[in-house]
This record gives sequence, structure tokens and C-alpha cells, in this order.
Amino acid sequence: MNTPMVVLHESVRDPQAELWFGEPAGFMPLPLNSLLAEPGSADAEAMREAVAPLLEAAPSELVRQRFVAQLAWGQRMLGALCGFGTVHCSVGLHRDDIDLTSAHLLSLFTISWRDTNVAPRGVTAARAATSAKGHTHIAFEELPCGPAVLSESTLRYAAESGLPQLPLLQVHAYIPHPDCKRLAVFTVSSTAVARREEYRALLRGMVETVRFEDPLRVAS
Repeated sequence: MNTPMVVLHESVRDPQAELWFGEPAGFMPLPLNSLLAEPGSADAEAMREAVAPLLEAAPSELVRQRFVAQLAWGQRMLGALCGFGTVHCSVGLHRDDIDLTSAHLLSLFTISWRDTNVAPRGVTAARAATSAKGHTHIAFEELPCGPAVLSESTLRYAAESGLPQLPLLQVHAYIPHPDCKRLAVFTVSSTAVARREEYRALLRGMVETVRFEDPLRVAS
């Protein structure tokens, strides 16, 4: 049996990091700092340089305009997520191992912080999940980093929202910080609602890797 390859992202050594976690193969982190950079900043310039070859390779001016419009739409969506405390966002692309004739499965993985009233960590996690309207499959877990609650929900956006009308599966994990003043919310979202068990297992695997202490320092 082959040992899974573990790749350490440079952020693992970030002295400002507030939690550490592992992300499975198939997820590509989005560079929020560059995508949402202020005009004229170094990050904005780096983003412009990264996008320039794509614009130059476009077959027509119409295609270029559509790409710019889609990029701007994506930036607005990411900006809205960050406004709700999102600090990490990845796009997941995975092969459907159950239905080999189907297209690849697309998902979105986010981590957000929420401020909470001071309370025991288990109580905070339970309140977060049980107070959310329409959540099902609520399960209390004792993880290596402490107590957590997992749940899931299925959303369908209103027609006037302009968003796709496909049902959206969201699998959540609520993990209180040891300071008992906030919690991290891990969410995997996908329109592949028939694969809810697989996404449930995928998220659980990720939250089992969460640590609130630098794992490299602890291991040394």
C-alpha cells in the first residue's frame, strides 16, 4: 500500500495562522488576496499579470469581454463571502468513482470564522448547528482538536437571485476555538446532492486534521 503524499503549503509556517488543516488532492485554493486586492496594490498587479496571458489567448474580443465579466462576477461573490468572515476558499474537482460515465464533480470548500458568546466549546458547537434552520444529519464529534458538530443542508436559490436553480448540498463542520470566543465553520458545497455521503466523509476527513497549535512546532 502506498503512503499518501503530503504537501506542506507555505502558509503552514505563517506566524499569524490561527488554525492548521489538511486539504485532500483535487482542491485548488483561490488566492483571495490577489482576487480581492485594492487597485494599484502589488497583489492587484500580480493578478493582472496572471490574467494577461489568458486575455491575449482569447480568440475574439467578445470572448475576452465575457471572461472579464465572469471574473468580475466571481470577485463579487468572493467579496461577499469574505464579508461574512470567510478566510479560505478552494475549488474542488473530483472524478465520480460511482458513476464513471458522469462528468467530474465540482465543489467549493470554505472556512469562515464566527464570533460567539463565551461558553464551553461543546455547547458552542451544538448551538451553532441546532440553531441553523433546515439542517439535518447533526452529529457531535470529538476530534483531535476538540469537540465539533457536523451537519448538512440542501438549498435552492430563488429565481430572482440570478443564481443556478439546481439544489445545492452543503456539508458543515462547526469547530470552536480553544479561546471559547469564536468558532471555525468548514463547509463543502456541491450541486451533486446524490453524493452527499461521499462529501460528508470528505469533510470529516478534513476536520480530523484541524489543529489550533502549530503542528510542526509540536512535532519538533
